[in-house]
Amino acid sequence: MTKFTLPRQDNSLPAPYRGQSPGGDRGLPESQYQNYQLANSQNFLETEDQSLLSGFTLAETYRLAQPSDALEANMAEALHLSRPLLSQGRLADYIPELAKANPDLLGLTILATDGSAYQAGDCDKPFTIQSIAKVALLLKALQLGGFAQVFSRVGMEPSGAPFSEFTTLGDFSDKPSNPFINSGAIVLSSFLAAHINFETFLAFLCQICNNPNLQLDPAVYNSERRTSERNHSLAWELKRLKLLTADLDLSLDFYTKLCSIEVRPRDLAHFGLCLARRGQDAAGQQILRAEDVTTTLALMYTCGLYDGSGEFAVEAGIPAKSGVGGGILAVVPGQYGIGAFGPSLDRNGNSIGGINALKILSHTQGWHVLA
Repeated sequence: MTKFTLPRQDNSLPAPYRGQSPGGDRGLPESQYQNYQLANSQNFLETEDQSLLSGFTLAETYRLAQPSDALEANMAEALHLSRPLLSQGRLADYIPELAKANPDLLGLTILATDGSAYQAGDCDKPFTIQSIAKVALLLKALQLGGFAQVFSRVGMEPSGAPFSEFTTLGDFSDKPSNPFINSGAIVLSSFLAAHINFETFLAFLCQICNNPNLQLDPAVYNSERRTSERNHSLAWELKRLKLLTADLDLSLDFYTKLCSIEVRPRDLAHFGLCLARRGQDAAGQQILRAEDVTTTLALMYTCGLYDGSGEFAVEAGIPAKSGVGGGILAVVPGQYGIGAFGPSLDRNGNSIGGINALKILSHTQGWHVLA
C-alpha cells in the first residue's frame, strides 16, 4: 500500500513567512500560503491510512504523497509554489530563437557531495547555457592567466545595472565592473580567444559538467549573431579602451559560441557539484584550483544574478549564476550542486520561477552560507 507523508501539527513556516498575513510581501495567494504552511513542516510522519487524507484537496493530497526524503519533497513543493509566478515573467524575445521556448517549463536537479541525486519538474528539456558559461570562462581565464592578469582586465564589483550596460566603461572606469556582465565576459572571451580555440573551451566545460557530449546549438548561435548589435557596440568601446586581446570579430564570435552551448539541469548540477567540492570532478580528480573556485564562488554570490544579486544574497544566501536561456547554476559549498531551469524571466533576466524555488529551498533546507 502507498505510504503518504503527512506533516505533524507544528506546521511552522520558514523564517521569511512567519508572522505575515497570507501572501505577505511575497505575493502568494492565500490558498498557496496555507498550503505552504501545510506542506513545509520539517517533521513528517508516515501512514498507510488514506482516511487521514479526507480533509485535504486533491492538489494537497498530491503534495502530501511525496517521498519521505525531506529534500525531494521540498523540491516538489518549491516548484509548485513557484509555478504561478511564471505568467508574470517573459521570454528573452530579443533573441528570436529563445522566444520559441515554453514559458511554463520549470525544473530542478540537485546533486549531493555524498553521491545522492534529486530531481523535480521539467529536468530533461535542453536549453542554451547563455551567461552561465561566464563562470567557466572566468575559471579558464584564471587557469591560463592567473588572478592578477584577469583582474587587471575586469573588476570585482557588482555593476548595479543591467547585464548589457555601458555605464561602468569610459568616464566611470577603465574596465568592466566584473566578469559576469557582457562587457567583462567579452574581455575574457578575447583573452581566451588569443590563447585557445573554442573547441578547447568546450572540452573544458564538458569536463566540469561531466558530459562529453555538450555541443553548440547552431540555431541559437545564428540567432544571436544576427541580433548582437549591443554586444558589437560594447566590443568597439572595449577596443577603444585597449581591453581586447584578440581581434574584435574573433572575440565576439568566441563569446557568442560559448553562450550557445546546449545543456540540461543535470549538466549545471554537475558543474555546481564540482564547485561545491572545491574543484574536484565526479571521479575525485582535482580539475580546478581551489583558490580559483573560491574567487569564482565569491563573484557568483555578489554579481551572479545581475541587478538581482543583492536580494538573492540576502534571501537565499548561496552563490548562483543565471542565464537568459532560463538556467541557473547554484552551489551550496561542501554540500550540493544545483541546476535549475525555467525560461520565463524576471525584469533582471533571471528565471522567475527558478529564483523563487531556490529561495524557498534555501530556507527550508537551511542553506544560507551566512546563517
